[in-house]
Amino acid sequence: MKVIKFGGSSMADAKQFKKVANIVLSDPERRVVVVSAPGKRGENDTKVTDLLIDLAKKAWDGGDVKAGIDTVVARFESIAKDLKLGRGIIDTIRDDLNARISHKNGNWLKFLDSMKAAGEDNSAKLMAAYLQSRNHNAKYVNPKDAGLFLTEEFGNAQVLPKSYELLKKLNEMEEIIVFPGFFGYSEEGDVVTFSRGGSDVTGGILAAALDADVYENFTDVDFVYAANPHIVDNPFPIPLFTYEEMRELSYGGFSVLHEEALAPVYSLGIPVNIRNTNNPDAPGTFIVADNKAPKSTFPVVGIAADKGFMTIHVYKYMMNREIGFGRRLLQILEEEGISYEHTPSGIDSISIIIREVNCPEDKLERVVSRIYGTLGVNSVHVVHNQAIVMLVGRGMTKSVGIAARAAEAFNRSGININMINQGSSEVSIMFGVDGNDAKPAVKALYDEFFN
Repeated sequence: MKVIKFGGSSMADAKQFKKVANIVLSDPERRVVVVSAPGKRGENDTKVTDLLIDLAKKAWDGGDVKAGIDTVVARFESIAKDLKLGRGIIDTIRDDLNARISHKNGNWLKFLDSMKAAGEDNSAKLMAAYLQSRNHNAKYVNPKDAGLFLTEEFGNAQVLPKSYELLKKLNEMEEIIVFPGFFGYSEEGDVVTFSRGGSDVTGGILAAALDADVYENFTDVDFVYAANPHIVDNPFPIPLFTYEEMRELSYGGFSVLHEEALAPVYSLGIPVNIRNTNNPDAPGTFIVADNKAPKSTFPVVGIAADKGFMTIHVYKYMMNREIGFGRRLLQILEEEGISYEHTPSGIDSISIIIREVNCPEDKLERVVSRIYGTLGVNSVHVVHNQAIVMLVGRGMTKSVGIAARAAEAFNRSGININMINQGSSEVSIMFGVDGNDAKPAVKALYDEFFN
C-alpha cells in the first residue's frame, strides 16, 4: 500500500487535478492521497494559502470580507468548472469559508490556523468529488474523524503519539482516501496547522500509521538535485539520499521536502520517493534508511543554504572554568520561549544561532539584558542577517580534506566564513556566512565538488 502526497503546484488548476487523478488511478496500491492547497498557476499568481491569510487579516480587523471570499471561491470554482463538477461542491466551499469566519474568537493564531487550513481541506473535498465523478470509489476524510491530533502550537504543531494508533483504522476503508494535508486538531477540538509546507508531514504520519510500503511525494521536479536549480544551472540529479542526508539538506533550505516529514517514517524504514506530477514516468529520487543505501560514489551529495538567522556572541573570561554556565545561558532562552539552532563555542566564548523569526526585537532585548545581569559576562554582541550553508554527504566520513576544499572555494569567491561546525556523524558541515553571500556560497561549493 502506498501513501501519495501532492504539493501545491500539482493542485494549481483543473489540468493538474486531472494529472493527479490519473496518477492515483494508475496504481491500485495508491490508496491514501494527501493533497495541498492549490498553488501558483504562473509566475505572477498567488497561492490559495496566501489568499486565505489575507482574508483572515481582513476578517480579524473587521473589514469587508466579501471580495476576499469571492476571490478564494473563484479559484476553486475555476477548477470545478473545468472538471465539469456541479455547483454543489462550490456552495460547500463557500459555506465552509463563511463558517470559519463566523467562528472568529479572541485568539488570532487559532483563527489564522482555521483559515489557512481551508485551502487543503477544500482541495481534498474537490479532489474526492472529481474522482467520484469519474466513477471511482473515493472519499474525503476529515483529519479529526480519522484521529490526527496535534499539539496546541498554532502554526507549528507536532503530532501526538496517540494519533498513530487512531489512524490505523483507515486501513479498514475500501475507498480511495483523500486526506487534506497541513493540519490536524488539538485535543480541545481546534484546528492546528504544521509549519508552512506541512502537507509533507501529514503524508509521513499517514505512511507510518498505515505501515505503507512507500511514501510517494509528488512535486514539480524529476529528481532532487545536488543544489537549488534557481541558484545553479542544470544541477546534478541525485537518485538516492539517506534519511540523514535529506534531513540535513531540508533543514539547510532544500524546499523539496519539509524538514520534519521524514521523522514519522524514519524508525520504520519506510522509503520516500520524490516524483514529478508533470512527468510521472521519471523514477524520481528515493530517500532510504542508512543501512539500505549502497556505498556512496560522491563525498558530497547536496548543498543547501538558508537565510534569516542571527548570532548572539557571548564572551566571558575564564568561561570554561565556570560550572553550569552553558546550562544557565540556555535556560534564559527556554524561559523566553526561544529555540536555538547551534551553539559553537570556544574556551571563553559561546555563540548561539537563532532564527530571526523566533526572537523578535523585544525578546532579544530581554535576553541580552538577562545574560548581562544573570551571568556577569564581559560582552554580548548580536549579528543579524546571517545565513547557514550546508555541505552534506555520508561519503565525507571516508574522504580527507573536504573542509579544506570548501574553505578554498569560499576564498576564491571572496566569501568570509563567520563560523564552521561539523556534527559528530560527519555527514554534514555547516558554514555561517553573511546573508548576502548565501547564493554565491552555494555556487562556489557546487563548482568545487560537482563541476
